[in-house]
Amino acid sequence: MSSNNNRDGKSFNQAALDYHKAEPKGKIEVIPSKPHSSQRDLSLAYSPGVAVPCMEIHDKPETVYDYTGKGNLVAVISNGTAVLGLGDIGAEASKPVMEGKGLLFKIFADINVFDIEIDEKDPDKFIEIVKGIAPTFGGINLEDIKAPEAFYIEQKLKEELNIPLMHDDQHGTAIISAAALINSLQIANKNIDEVKMVVNGAGAAAIACTKLYISLGLKKENVLMCDSKGVINHKRENLTPEKLDFIAQTDIETLEDAVKGSDVFVGLSKGNVMTPEMLLSMNENPIVFALANPDPEIAYDLALDTRKDVIMATGRSDYPNQVNNVLGFPYIFRGALDVQATGINEEMKLAAVHAIADLAKEPVPEAVILAYNVQNLQFGREYFIPKPFDNRLITKVSSAVAKAAIESGVARKTIADFDEYEHQLLDRMGRDERLVRMMQSRAKSNPKRITLGNAEEYNVLKAAQILFEEGIAYPSLLGDKKYIKEQMERFGISLDIPIIDPSDDDQKENRKKYRETLWKLRQRKGMNEYKAKRYVRQRDYFGPLMLRHGDTDGLIVGFSKNYTSVLRPVLEVIEKDKGVDKIAAMMMILSEKKPIFFADTSINQNPTAEDLVNIAKMAEITVKSFAIEPRIAMLGFENFAAISDTSKKVAKAVSILHEKYPKMIVDGEIQPDFAMNADHLSDYPFSKLGTTPANTFIFPNLESANLSYKILRGMKVAQVIGPILMGLKQPVHVLQMRSSVDEIVNLATIAVLDAQRRDKK
Repeated sequence: MSSNNNRDGKSFNQAALDYHKAEPKGKIEVIPSKPHSSQRDLSLAYSPGVAVPCMEIHDKPETVYDYTGKGNLVAVISNGTAVLGLGDIGAEASKPVMEGKGLLFKIFADINVFDIEIDEKDPDKFIEIVKGIAPTFGGINLEDIKAPEAFYIEQKLKEELNIPLMHDDQHGTAIISAAALINSLQIANKNIDEVKMVVNGAGAAAIACTKLYISLGLKKENVLMCDSKGVINHKRENLTPEKLDFIAQTDIETLEDAVKGSDVFVGLSKGNVMTPEMLLSMNENPIVFALANPDPEIAYDLALDTRKDVIMATGRSDYPNQVNNVLGFPYIFRGALDVQATGINEEMKLAAVHAIADLAKEPVPEAVILAYNVQNLQFGREYFIPKPFDNRLITKVSSAVAKAAIESGVARKTIADFDEYEHQLLDRMGRDERLVRMMQSRAKSNPKRITLGNAEEYNVLKAAQILFEEGIAYPSLLGDKKYIKEQMERFGISLDIPIIDPSDDDQKENRKKYRETLWKLRQRKGMNEYKAKRYVRQRDYFGPLMLRHGDTDGLIVGFSKNYTSVLRPVLEVIEKDKGVDKIAAMMMILSEKKPIFFADTSINQNPTAEDLVNIAKMAEITVKSFAIEPRIAMLGFENFAAISDTSKKVAKAVSILHEKYPKMIVDGEIQPDFAMNADHLSDYPFSKLGTTPANTFIFPNLESANLSYKILRGMKVAQVIGPILMGLKQPVHVLQMRSSVDEIVNLATIAVLDAQRRDKK
């Protein structure tokens, strides 16, 4: 818990102070979770209404989980006697750490936290205080309490309380490092019941880690534990009860001698105690967990320079394989709280271990790769522990812990449908992701062939990999085959999917039929047969011709070219839908509250009133395809005034829509902030929008729509998907320049859904 020694100490320290001091001070706050705007709300929240749930709980104590926030509230409790990296700094000085732990609980698992710093070092008095406040909480996380008192405090509280309780300094590190041990042994091709292990450190974390490793199959007689005085062997005297469990029958006394011929070194001590010579004395494929922070027992780079076969983890985020407690405690408590467990037992801890270990072997989502600014992550020496920002942790670990609690008999509440439970867990991680999950789920139910242009680009290749591995689509790559293969090798992307090169010999027959089609389509529009023959070797034409001939189900183009130049060949080859005069484009904006849609963002520069009518109608159909009821606001900079020329144009479009499509929920001209606010809408009782905010916005011109969505995209306050082309007979979409991997995946997913919808027709 000390500053990163790779930073400029002064500036980093000041930044840390400024971060905590900025208003509101600290890192967590309490916010109301119920309506409180009216006197009636307040009378329900407090007197007299609050008396009703009070008496319900008095009569049936178990209903406290129904009528209060107890079931999602954890206490982070410390006396500040062993703050990581800082030592005994006292209760008050430990508060920033405890607030930080509360923040991690909230952002990783949506668990509310009160941090409680108790100014009491006497273990029995500390226990009494915690017992006295325990009814407030659904669970208790003990933190930064020094050994050996920590062992006694945790054990007594577990015996006395019937809620989930864990001393994270012990068990959090044990669980994450145990998962790392399982996977590193697999990489080293060694069996846990055969390896020799040295544990350097004999504090709370070291004891808990070693006990958990033994429960996984490590033989106690194969462990040498060292403290500051050397190996804990039969010659040692005045040992604590916890150390007595790990007395070795050996004459070895020093750490240097202990590591000779060992297979695993687990460091939970202090920096730079392991020398290169000591590392060299270990067996082949040595496993080294150097977990001291900020300085590991041996520096990562030094270890790799010393031995290329070392399999290493540290406690630092700037090196591979960080043993970080945040991989465990939020999700362990999440699972325990959700089944109202009476404790956190060994079965639940082991379930978490195996869930974390298994997750590291699964393909890594692109969002994780981007978050850590790496090209690729796959199970091996540099990646055998999941990354902290892997959103799959909440479903994998929490579900495993909840199941273990139910099966081991400590759950007061069961979970009937774990698939539904996983969806609920994901919903906690941000509502803007729900629509994407829904779209991908629908796409996976009937994947379609989607061709990706600009396939030599890293983002496009990674998107193809995700689409293929997730089963969202059957992707194919369009471009120079030789170059695409070179790029795949360069980026470490292995994909067994079609690569379509318009100039390749295997496309000779396709070029012939595509040429004939293109010439027939364009022969009275300035194109001769020679031009058609030349153009079909260009991917901008080849892709749309594949789609027209049914050789693919959907097309994604663009990425590195101007939008208009890429769109032109599409419009020359793909026909408009029946009744469509002009195509348009729409953006999907995934905000925290709900998805909203903007149109037209890319095609029609200054649409007429009639154009706006068509855009609104196409938008209605498209939004409905996402199982969302479209509520359409025709935007202007006036509210139902029609004074300016722009407003008059919008008002005319609204009049046509009301006359031709009376059941359509659409109105305007209206300002966007009014269209999004129920209270503002109530000022216009005549509006078809009523008092329910709009979710689909038709802009009066291209500039306003394009600039609006690009501001949102640039600010990164919402996920932006599109442009979604509307009005074509077949699914084709043009990427924004330099689209992210997620943007490409999302647009390809929409192409799959579009193809599915057309199949039904």
